[in-house]
Amino acid sequence: MDYKKVKTDTVAVTRKIRDFDERTNNIYETVAILSKRANQISLEMKEELDQKIQEFATTQDNLEEIFENREQIEIARYYERIPKPTLISVHEFMNEKIYYRNPQKKTENEF
Repeated sequence: MDYKKVKTDTVAVTRKIRDFDERTNNIYETVAILSKRANQISLEMKEELDQKIQEFATTQDNLEEIFENREQIEIARYYERIPKPTLISVHEFMNEKIYYRNPQKKTENEF
């Protein structure tokens, strides 16, 4: 997923707490959902970053190369500009793009 294309805030924004517990009727369940999704996004971003950094891995440690590698600097700047995983998960939750279920809660059709 390209997180740069996600149209969300890049800084923390004050929100109404009641907006978060409307769908789950429990603010703690909502926080658990948001944290699990943020962890998923964070792991995806870390794996993607590790793959990109692996391309620049060298077998020799050259002091000049450490300071002059512009590609790694650009990659670092890219990841600094994208929204944080928690902000992305809040955006997805508010736009109903997160699927979640609580196996301990029964639906109307279950007995």
